Amino acid sequence: MKLVLVGATGLVGREVLKQALDDPRISLVVAPTRRPLTAHPKLHAPQTDFDNLPETVDWWRVDAVICTLGTTMRRAGSRDSFRLVDYEYPLNVARFAKMNGTSTYVLNSAIGANPNSSFFYNRVKGELEISLARLGFDSLSYVRPAVIGGARDELRWGECSLVFALGLVGRLLPVRWRLNPASRIAQVLLESALEQKPGVHIITSDRCI
Repeated sequence: MKLVLVGATGLVGREVLKQALDDPRISLVVAPTRRPLTAHPKLHAPQTDFDNLPETVDWWRVDAVICTLGTTMRRAGSRDSFRLVDYEYPLNVARFAKMNGTSTYVLNSAIGANPNSSFFYNRVKGELEISLARLGFDSLSYVRPAVIGGARDELRWGECSLVFALGLVGRLLPVRWRLNPASRIAQVLLESALEQKPGVHIITSDRCI
């Protein structure tokens, strides 16, 4: 299988990249990024400006896309900037991949994704899911993790505290709210891309423990 991975430098994206490069079922990983990645025989990492994505380059012609793009309101600085990264970029990637014949798209979404949510973050995630469904992929999967566990490049104090707390009391919580390790989320994303099950699928956080 040939795979496009967007968001390869993030917490979950790094895990997807590692697992995909180690997986003999994957022959090529295309990981467009703003900064260079470590070279690998199975990796093509074109430096890309997501504000000006190329529409018809050869590397769009793959079997599946995994999207782990995402930011935070604090890092984005505004609702418009957040929506650009968490809605516009993933949707543009999907449009160009579909235009070039890709049949499968797998999104790292969020547990609360809902277009009618009163929370802006969850509302944007839900709106993206709906927009992706309208593109008509043969196989479309939304992985909806809860709090993600793992070592980030950037320190998020609130999230670090929550991860620590969940690590202490995780087994006392309902399954759907337990900590989801980044490596496990990556595994679920990758398997969804490889399986290419027809239709639209929602994969809940209890599958990512």
